[in-house]
Amino acid sequence: MIKVKVYNSNGEASGEMDFPKVLETAWNPSLVHQVVNALLANRRKPVAHTKGRGDVRGGGKKPWKQKGTGRSRHGSIRSPLWKGGGVTFGPSNEKIYTQKINKQMAKKAFLSVLSKKASEGEVKVFESFELANHKTKSLAAVLRKVISHHSAALVAPAKNKNLAMASRNLARVTYLPLNNLSVHDLLNNKEVLFERSVLENYGK
Repeated sequence: MIKVKVYNSNGEASGEMDFPKVLETAWNPSLVHQVVNALLANRRKPVAHTKGRGDVRGGGKKPWKQKGTGRSRHGSIRSPLWKGGGVTFGPSNEKIYTQKINKQMAKKAFLSVLSKKASEGEVKVFESFELANHKTKSLAAVLRKVISHHSAALVAPAKNKNLAMASRNLARVTYLPLNNLSVHDLLNNKEVLFERSVLENYGK
């Protein structure tokens, strides 16, 4: 049974809780790699674009007659062979990079990373993320007692305005509502801090 540390709203250790059995999943690096690659591909927006010979302006007239000039045969000055001509096999902004991710695959990869982090002590639990104010200084004082200098994600069950505002000026801290959390977010942050209700109710 995996144990995770629990902290109160002041950042003081208040005990431990069992990591939910329903969330425990064996480490599967190949699946995680596949899902993360798909997530990143789906975020990709093609920007690089070159014009082919049909897109370049001009070149409608044959530069010289086919025979009798002693020069090579050409039909357009916008041929890829010419300076100022189109590009052959260049990048296009019409390319689609999207990859389909099966929901069960995505969920299994997510739980695989979460379980591994929990077993390595990188998952921590707060009794509650309810803050009295939205001051960054107040939140930083609490987190300083809990996390090291590594990056950390704060996961709350729903929109938490005070937590969102207090954390946005902390360089290595990211606030993430539960419905926005992905396997890439777990891997992108060294430690993950959950509100207790999130772990206890996950999957119910």
